[in-house]
Amino acid sequence: MDAWDAIRARRNVRSYTEEPIPDADIERILEAGRRSPSARNNQHWDFVIVTDPAALHELSTVWVGAGHIAGARAAIALVIPDPPDERSKLMDQYDLGQATMAMSIAATELGVGTGHSAVGDQDKARAILAVPDDRQVAYLLGLGYPADRPLAPIRKPDRRPFDEVVHRGRW
Repeated sequence: MDAWDAIRARRNVRSYTEEPIPDADIERILEAGRRSPSARNNQHWDFVIVTDPAALHELSTVWVGAGHIAGARAAIALVIPDPPDERSKLMDQYDLGQATMAMSIAATELGVGTGHSAVGDQDKARAILAVPDDRQVAYLLGLGYPADRPLAPIRKPDRRPFDEVVHRGRW
């Protein structure tokens, strides 16, 4: 699948098959995150890959929308340092968004579905992952092969019309 097809095929997947993801594919997905753009090239992120079913089940309880993590074959926790100020926080959050999208597109190219989640209970997430107290577990990205249907370009996405979203030259 080429990049354009992967962009068009990417969707939130929250129900996964039992099929394990090869280590080489997980490494490629993580490498896509590592190579993603970063403001001032700070690269404040760390990624914790989790494949243990018991740990995935525990992680699924750190946010009301994280239930799909329990059924994932793997999850990536995206971790950043506690920000010293609001500007640093915004830059790091933006960087994590780019890393998440890069990993999601890389996963899609491999036929691996992704489903993202926020993290509400920081203390619990840090304890599960042994993350230091001066760091935040910002997001989780579940990985697995889609249980419902394979990933393929979506012909009619549920998105606002192009001409409603795109403004040329000015609003």
